[in-house]
Amino acid sequence: MKMSMAVTAASLIALTLAATTVRAETLYLTAAHMVDPVTGTVIADPAVLIKDDHIVQVGSKSSLPAPEGARRVDLGAETILPGLIDMHTHITARPDSEGYQGLAVTVPAEAISGVANAWTTLQAGFTTLRNVGAEGYSDVALRDSINSGETAGPRLFVSGPAIGATGGHCDENLLPYAYHDVGEGVADGPDAIRRKVREVHKYGADVIKLCATGGVLSKGDSVGAQQLTYDELKAAVDEAHMLGLKVAAHAHGTAGIKEAIRAGVDTIEHASLADDEGMALAKAKGSAFDMDIYNDDFILGEGAKMGILPESLAKERAIGRLQRETFRRAVKAGVTMSFGTDAGVYPHGDNGRQFAKMVEWGMTPMQAIQASTTTAARLLGHLGDDLGAIAPGKYADIVAVDGDPIADIRQLEHVKFVMKAGVVYRQGGAPVLAK
Repeated sequence: MKMSMAVTAASLIALTLAATTVRAETLYLTAAHMVDPVTGTVIADPAVLIKDDHIVQVGSKSSLPAPEGARRVDLGAETILPGLIDMHTHITARPDSEGYQGLAVTVPAEAISGVANAWTTLQAGFTTLRNVGAEGYSDVALRDSINSGETAGPRLFVSGPAIGATGGHCDENLLPYAYHDVGEGVADGPDAIRRKVREVHKYGADVIKLCATGGVLSKGDSVGAQQLTYDELKAAVDEAHMLGLKVAAHAHGTAGIKEAIRAGVDTIEHASLADDEGMALAKAKGSAFDMDIYNDDFILGEGAKMGILPESLAKERAIGRLQRETFRRAVKAGVTMSFGTDAGVYPHGDNGRQFAKMVEWGMTPMQAIQASTTTAARLLGHLGDDLGAIAPGKYADIVAVDGDPIADIRQLEHVKFVMKAGVVYRQGGAPVLAK
């Protein structure tokens, strides 16, 4: 993905700074329909009253008239729903920096890419992201820039460097021994893992990301092999939970998934080879699956051009279909399913393409929407208290599409309107720069 396909850095900064100024003290928003993921219903002729960044009242056009002096936003025939949440992104990564090409990418370059990626993702209707892995705390810097109003983008909850074992999925395995290149999050043994959790918390992490098994895009490991012991996983979870942080565990392999769940992790990322016992454990322990079932298409279709290593393409060919079949079984088994796409492996802004895959592989359209709204907000814990619904007390995070996403889930690939915390960033299918 080349920057010429988006906007120049200078233009992007101007756009984001301008967008942050778009704010109304009182706003009255109406549309033709509203998807309510809390009740699982579609409501006709909704009206939403917003003050500053929060929703204060929700009703119908007939029961909730516009207050005097409120700024009106009438979305006509569009359907509104809560701002979307992606629980597994790499916001500072680019898909054309895979494999050995990634060695040329500096932390400052990642941070700059993050600014562009954040704007693109916000325009796609994703108002909140959980970022699970970034070099040099570039995601922490981006989060803080967005929170201060310097940069426009989704609300970010971030992990900083992912924590994993020497030689594992979250280590740096591309260079030979002479370079002594070690990943920022590498830690071996329970005590070292505890120290690493404390370290990433110290430098700004909102969530802890662990690498419990091998992965597709890492060099020299087996995708399903367990890489952290139960004792290491338990030490990380205990330390994180003591600090008030949730834990996400990258885990493709059957044994690693089950050990991570037994250790108390909150979400299993990928979950490709989960068996029936693992699904039963997840239900019993309250762990959720966060399965990136769209990006198999991109990796196999475009990965070689993006620099993905031949061994990684072979691993994806071996595991992609199995992951989708596991997704279907997990939905049928009643495992809590979140919405996580691994954005950064594929181009940012295409996050909405996963909805159709989730429906194709066993979810109803409402279940897919709930995975990216109410369920995702709940899995964020206290960080998600104000998210995931169009309801009084929640952030005014609202998106809209032309058609009915329950009848055609692909409508969520073409979001027309985006509001985050009461600020309009997209309307009529175009970016809103200033008013």
